[in-house]
Amino acid sequence: MRKLAVFTFLSVLLWATPAVQAAGPFQIRLPANKVGIDPEAYNVVGAPKRHVIKKGENLLDLAWDYGLGYQDLGVMYRHWDPFIPPAGEEITVPTMWIVPDSRGKDIIVNTGEMRLYFFKNKATQVYTFPIGQGVLDFKTPTGSFRVVEKKVNPAWHIPKSLQAKYGMAVMPPGEDNPLGKYKLTLSWGDYGIHGTHMPWGVGRLVSHGCTRMYPDHIEKLFPLVPMGATVEYIYEPAKVGFRNGRIFLSVHEDVYFRIRSMVFHVLNLIEDRGLSAYVDMEKVMRAAEEQNGMPVDVTKNAEGVGS
Repeated sequence: MRKLAVFTFLSVLLWATPAVQAAGPFQIRLPANKVGIDPEAYNVVGAPKRHVIKKGENLLDLAWDYGLGYQDLGVMYRHWDPFIPPAGEEITVPTMWIVPDSRGKDIIVNTGEMRLYFFKNKATQVYTFPIGQGVLDFKTPTGSFRVVEKKVNPAWHIPKSLQAKYGMAVMPPGEDNPLGKYKLTLSWGDYGIHGTHMPWGVGRLVSHGCTRMYPDHIEKLFPLVPMGATVEYIYEPAKVGFRNGRIFLSVHEDVYFRIRSMVFHVLNLIEDRGLSAYVDMEKVMRAAEEQNGMPVDVTKNAEGVGS
């Protein structure tokens, strides 16, 4: 396991330690219609795992090892100190996701769940990775963009507001460069999708708008993404998905405070999808209140995963 106390020299060595592989590729079939149940759809991927906490482990390290952002575990175990979780406790690791509609794009970045989805083969396959994103004063926006440049060992063009702090306008590549080793520059100024020299910021609001990924994840994604790839940023903290004819719901925290009432937001989502008659409203309400991001089977009389 990686240790948070080791942050500079040894972090370079730790980055080379193989982590649990990033999620994917998964075979998917996105819903054909926006309303009703699509019995052929299959856009709920992965499955929860179990992990018994060992002495000295912490939730930030575990999140990275399981291909999650910190928030994914942190919200499920809010009552624990993330640096000193109780040894011997068995936890559920939420390695399960509802894949959003591709909207005909190559990449969907859902800032509402701090996760990126890369689609291949006409959106029949998907990779998914956790991300870090803009702080409240520099929110990562929604919108459509393209990958206009792929950079290895990119320099960081420092925002004017931070140049005095760093004593420079451009930071060369190196272990202190917050962009890491790889960057996919978007058609949005100098912003992009890149690595990071602070991996434990993945799954947090940490950047000035850019999308940060774990070093091993961006290294995997970088060669897969072609120049000109289409990218759309969305904000959907609540999502509906289907698997084996069952209805699943995931609800994340509203990290950018854009939704007045998550309960009403989720109820409207269910109604707009024409699913009100097919779901267990008690389970829907519980998911809307807990907001832990874990996909739950909310089909009436559901059994099995999430029931």
